[in-house]
Amino acid sequence: MNYTLAVQTRRKPAAKRTRASVRQSVTIPAQLAREVRRVAKERKITMSRAMVTLAERGVEAEAAARATLTAAYEEFMAEGDPAKKSEVGEDLIRAIFGEAVRNGAIKNR
Repeated sequence: MNYTLAVQTRRKPAAKRTRASVRQSVTIPAQLAREVRRVAKERKITMSRAMVTLAERGVEAEAAARATLTAAYEEFMAEGDPAKKSEVGEDLIRAIFGEAVRNGAIKNR
């Protein structure tokens, strides 16, 4: 059998990728690295996989916060009753400033 023919017929099929990946090098603070390492150990995954998982959760949380803010703003703008608009306005303020308003860090002037 011809060697070239044998090598050509034994090739592995190309791997199919569902999504393209990007290799990225990042520098993170030591405290954050310790937390990522702890998460990786708890879940028995690599640090790289733990960083990806945590980053995905962060992006999802950011999108959810943005959606909440948009919904609160649209509700505030659509409300016509002044009494109800005040209540909806407080919800909008909470959506903007978050826990700072609930904990009393930001007070009415």
